[in-house]
Amino acid sequence: MAAILHVCMTCRAGQPVPEGSEPPGRLLHDALTAGPAPEGVIIRPVECLSACDHGCNIAITKPGGWSYVYGRLTLEDVPEILRGAALYAVAPEGIVPWRERPVIFRKQSLARIPPMESPND
Repeated sequence: MAAILHVCMTCRAGQPVPEGSEPPGRLLHDALTAGPAPEGVIIRPVECLSACDHGCNIAITKPGGWSYVYGRLTLEDVPEILRGAALYAVAPEGIVPWRERPVIFRKQSLARIPPMESPND
């Protein structure tokens, strides 16, 4: 089963958004979906990840794997977000070795959530 990269579409990155303008979260989603998603990754828009004070946010999940929430992301981070998502998709239990993770995934993690079930359940 595929990894899901959830992108907060309503994120304002801690700033007011002028009327008629797209919020930064929607711009990030549009940039992430401008090309094909990495193999094994589905990019899914979400309304809110409740990490509003941390800029643009994403979460990455997969069945039986650890889940992560990352913040303070910008359009410049798109290549590294996609690279990190691809690594996560093939990592056993969603745990990418520390040194292989993109720097933004090492330094901008807001939460790490254990799998709902473990292989031993």
